[in-house]
Amino acid sequence: MTMTYYTLGNSGLRVSQLALGTMTFGTEWGWGADKETARGLVDTYVEAGGNFFDTADAYTGGTSETWLGEFIAERGLRDKAVISTKFTMNFTPGNPNAGGNGRKNILRAVEGSLKRLGTDYIDLYILHCWDRLTQPEEVMRTMDDLVRSGKVRHVGLSDVPAWYASRAQTIAEGRGYEPVSALQLEYSLVERNIEHEFVPFGTRHGAGIMVWSPLASGLLSGKYQPSATGAGRLDNLRDSANPGFQKFTERNWKIVAELEQVAQALGRSMAQVAVNWTMTQPGIASVIVGATKREQLVDNLGALDFEIPAELRTRLDAVSAPLVPFPYSFFGSEIQGGITGGETIGDKPSTYRPDLLMRGSFAGV
Repeated sequence: MTMTYYTLGNSGLRVSQLALGTMTFGTEWGWGADKETARGLVDTYVEAGGNFFDTADAYTGGTSETWLGEFIAERGLRDKAVISTKFTMNFTPGNPNAGGNGRKNILRAVEGSLKRLGTDYIDLYILHCWDRLTQPEEVMRTMDDLVRSGKVRHVGLSDVPAWYASRAQTIAEGRGYEPVSALQLEYSLVERNIEHEFVPFGTRHGAGIMVWSPLASGLLSGKYQPSATGAGRLDNLRDSANPGFQKFTERNWKIVAELEQVAQALGRSMAQVAVNWTMTQPGIASVIVGATKREQLVDNLGALDFEIPAELRTRLDAVSAPLVPFPYSFFGSEIQGGITGGETIGDKPSTYRPDLLMRGSFAGV
């Protein structure tokens, strides 16, 4: 397999096409990998050429960060490794300032993450979730201070509204702060809503998208069937208030059925096809894959080894097509025709070079 590296957004940070998610490092949540298994996952990922590790202060009560830091140090990988971690969640009952996205918590959280990771800097520091309170001006100023201090190299946003991300990027650009280089968002065949706003925002304004849950919490791996229940994570968490685990719907089962047929046609696992489809979509910089067993990770890494033919990709696109909400439903061909006088205005071709256009003359080049 060949790991491809991309620069993250408009930054110069080079990250592998598949990132290793470490939310499974630790058994505190009733599922996950023990320490030796987690160490083996890191070894397998690094040997495949991966350099991008994703964690958070909230994962398994801090165990994820601690183990990841130990494994990277054991292998002497700190200069090679790109470490992404996140802040926002509160694990101190009774202290409202021990969570959220205010300056006080960000500065508290970064010190805890640095200590657990055993490093003096974080490559990518990400706001984990919109707290619906803190203004983007405060967040971006604080993040910029961390970059200037040397404790953080680049910054990102996860699970925020598109208008908030756009506002944050505008503030950064206008005030000379460190810009948003990454958006960490859920994306898969069953969850494609980021295509309406986040993908256009990221590609136009310099933020690479890091995908979480490309297998829809395991739904797209083939381990679940509509007529059966088991002991998988989605079965155990079907009554959870977390919308990320509410995947058992009639629409999603149709997607699973089509994915199974496409995978059989390709001679690949359903997980490999689902990850491949996701990582080759527009605007995607890196896809986070997680596992509790080595064979799961090896299977996911196999997504690097093939291409989905156009006719099979079209089938996946069609069965998973998201509903188009307003106002995007208003921007169809009839409306555009009324704007352009009936003329077709297409996107500029990749060969379009405005810097080479003649100015003030129609003379040939």
